[in-house]
Amino acid sequence: MNGKARQKAYHRGRWAERLASFWLLLQGYRILERSYRTAAGEIDLIARRGKLLVFVEVKARSSLDLAQAAIAPRQKQRIQRAAAIFLQRHARLSACDCRFDAILIAPKSPPRHIRDAWRESSD
Repeated sequence: MNGKARQKAYHRGRWAERLASFWLLLQGYRILERSYRTAAGEIDLIARRGKLLVFVEVKARSSLDLAQAAIAPRQKQRIQRAAAIFLQRHARLSACDCRFDAILIAPKSPPRHIRDAWRESSD
């Protein structure tokens, strides 16, 4: 991917994360972190609603099916490791129930929020 294409993809991803944040706010979540980075990986969004803590992967593609297919097993593992680091750094949240969600973004479609998109034990 050349520099211009990479920059365009970056901006599209940031826009998708903003849209997903807004979507979560409408669902009653509070956004705790955006683009949370650790040595293990990055989590697009971390949100909370009551005792539920949600680690969210946002994918924007030309279709919702392509967006869902773009979440690879290795990426899930990196997100899980980053979530563990987040919980170590924020011990007060360790009593929360945790979940891994995905929000898929595609043109001319409302965001698709997949709750409990994968479990920590999955590949």
